[in-house]
Amino acid sequence: MRSSMAENKPLSHKELCWRCAPDQLDFETTDDLQDLGDIIGQNRAVASINFAVAMPQTGYNVYALGPDGIGKHTIVRRYFDQAAADSPVPDDYCYVSNFQESRKPRALRLPPGRGTVLQNDMAQFVEDVRVGLRSTFESGDYRTRQQSIQEEFRERRESALAEVEAEAKSQGIALLRTPVGFAFGPIRDGKVISPEDFQSLPKEEQERVKTTIEDLQEKLVKVLQQTPVWMKEAQNAIRRLNDETAEFAVGHLIDTLRKKHADLPKVLDYLDGVRRDVIDNVEAFINEPEKPGAGRDAAEFGDGPSLIRRYRVNLLVDNGSADRAPVVYEDDPTYDRLLGRIEHRAEMGTLLTDLHMIRPGALHRANGGYLVLDARKLLTRPWAWEALKRALLAEYIRIEPVAQALGLLSTVTLEPEPIALNVKIAIVGDRLIYYLLSQHDPEFTRLFKVAADFDERFDRSEEHNRLYARLVATLVREEKLRPFDRAGVARVLEFAARETGDSEKLSTQIESLLDLLREANHWAGKDERKVVGAVEVQRAVDAQIGRLDRVRERVQEEILRGTIAIDTEGAAVGQINGLSVMQLGSFAFGRPSRITARVRLGKGEVLDIEREVELGGPLHSKGVLILSGFLSSRYADDRPLSLSASLVFEQSYGGVDGDSASSAELYALLSAISGVPIKQCFAVTGSVNQHGQVQAIGGVNEKIEGFFDLCAGRGLTGAQSVLIPATNVKHLMVHQRVLAAAKEGQFHIYPVATIDQGIEILTGIPAGERGADGQYPEGSLNSRVEARLMEMAEKRRAFGGPARLEGSE
Repeated sequence: MRSSMAENKPLSHKELCWRCAPDQLDFETTDDLQDLGDIIGQNRAVASINFAVAMPQTGYNVYALGPDGIGKHTIVRRYFDQAAADSPVPDDYCYVSNFQESRKPRALRLPPGRGTVLQNDMAQFVEDVRVGLRSTFESGDYRTRQQSIQEEFRERRESALAEVEAEAKSQGIALLRTPVGFAFGPIRDGKVISPEDFQSLPKEEQERVKTTIEDLQEKLVKVLQQTPVWMKEAQNAIRRLNDETAEFAVGHLIDTLRKKHADLPKVLDYLDGVRRDVIDNVEAFINEPEKPGAGRDAAEFGDGPSLIRRYRVNLLVDNGSADRAPVVYEDDPTYDRLLGRIEHRAEMGTLLTDLHMIRPGALHRANGGYLVLDARKLLTRPWAWEALKRALLAEYIRIEPVAQALGLLSTVTLEPEPIALNVKIAIVGDRLIYYLLSQHDPEFTRLFKVAADFDERFDRSEEHNRLYARLVATLVREEKLRPFDRAGVARVLEFAARETGDSEKLSTQIESLLDLLREANHWAGKDERKVVGAVEVQRAVDAQIGRLDRVRERVQEEILRGTIAIDTEGAAVGQINGLSVMQLGSFAFGRPSRITARVRLGKGEVLDIEREVELGGPLHSKGVLILSGFLSSRYADDRPLSLSASLVFEQSYGGVDGDSASSAELYALLSAISGVPIKQCFAVTGSVNQHGQVQAIGGVNEKIEGFFDLCAGRGLTGAQSVLIPATNVKHLMVHQRVLAAAKEGQFHIYPVATIDQGIEILTGIPAGERGADGQYPEGSLNSRVEARLMEMAEKRRAFGGPARLEGSE
């Protein structure tokens, strides 16, 4: 590639920054603009969300990926809300007693609003049945019928005993009733004779009496054996009476409820179970003492008789007041808050629970609608991610303690019936988490088939400028801020371009935009201005930087004091000013660094001292290795490269990574080889490939400003300049202070495309190109480098063959 010293011109000040002229905006203040109804710059993400919402099949959940602060949550919620408005209201869910297995409560799915109705009906039923049963069982009719059954039993028993007693009396034997039972004794003259008198009777009479008593005892035993049978019959009769009475007291209440809920088969089945259970437990129901607080709220707080709580309804999800499908954001997605939990109450040193202590989770509340979760929070809560996947794969929600789900709990607890799950989920997180899950969790892509990839920037155009101005107007009104005039909006647009590090793009960082608008409004209030202008916006920008640039100021101070050695005038061989970026939290700034190179006779190695002491990262090491390839291909393609070179960032005590200094390192290396000094009024950034082409780097604005601030601190001379890759020109959005100095010719920025172009600017000597004879022009920098390398090769050969040995390897 041909280079010419005359072509190496600095950029004009107009090329250093895109300026938005206020007169290009067709409004006076943001009050003149309509709210922005659409989302700008996120067409791909919006289309993905709409696609996911429209897909009814399972697995089409969304992962919204992108950096923080660009409005992922807001946009996802917005489109979920729109979809929810057109979706039907989901059903209610409640838990009721399972009268066959009490530890497995049944789940009922009811139309919206019917859950509350059933809950209230059953609460009223409990009150009515308690009063009805007690009043019915305390009525005179019931008592009369009960007494009649009991009297009948007594009469049968007494009648049988009377028969035995009469027979005994006819044979001169008395039936005696004692505290320990019945006994027989002979009588004479209407009185039971004593044992002594009995012994005085004739033997024949004694034997007759004994035989008669034995016969009577057998008959008495038969009567006594029949007594439990009669008692059982009486108890059964009383039980039938109780059932009949309970049916009378409960039946009409249940029948009324059945008519009211006749369209719900599962409710009818439940009511039939209630009827049977009340009748089966009527005696316990009547006899159970009433505790204080056994009213309608007793079930909620664990008070009240257990039989009363047995018939209440635990309304888990109530959509009766909703007019659309739910959109739920769970900001703390723990296992319990996602899937629900079973609470316990302490009573007499024991933990007790029942169906009324089952609590819903976010999946229950969002069932039939939409759920939004934060990826990082979800993955850092123990077992929450696995539980969510299990629910989505099974398509139902099972409420169980996490220890039971893991097989670590062996105690008996409730096992609520699972509830069918139908929900659309959006997980909001950064790109790294998305890619890690995609790579390492095979179930992730099965359950989250749609990626909504949010972009950090979008193309700047006149149309997009107008839309961005409307976005500013919308945010100003939502935040109730002072209106911004068009100069203020123009400055905001420039800020949005600077945020992207690209003059042809605008940032989608809504959070940083909001911060700027709020702070500019604050400064306008301080100045008692009714409208926010460019001055207030710039003041807000400067204040944001001022709050974070303590470290930058200290670095600049130490350079100006000479503690950190950086030259900005004169010239030196093998020495150049490189530029790097330091990122501290959300604040980045450029820092100049001295890079030096030294060469000597050797085996063609370029030693990266940073790498040798493990301060250099892999990208920086890669850039240094490229230098060897460049030198060999350009200057030693037919002979060994017989030098040993060392490169180092002077006074660097932290890690160095990235290849943005590789062009500066190559310039220093060429200077050290050729002996041509480099002007120290220049600073350089840019990576290089093996062909000597200078490639784009990041942080170009911060790097330029870092060197400019150093030069401005020492005094601008008009010679200080920065070399940047030509491919970075479109990224230039330098600060106003740099722009003003460039406009006055006090500071310059040179775009370079090749190493030859850059070395000419740095040394003032033409780089030179090979002619038809294959030689570089005499006196050119490339000629000097090649001559020095040939000299080194000859010296190495003169040492007795190491070069030949190396070549034979």
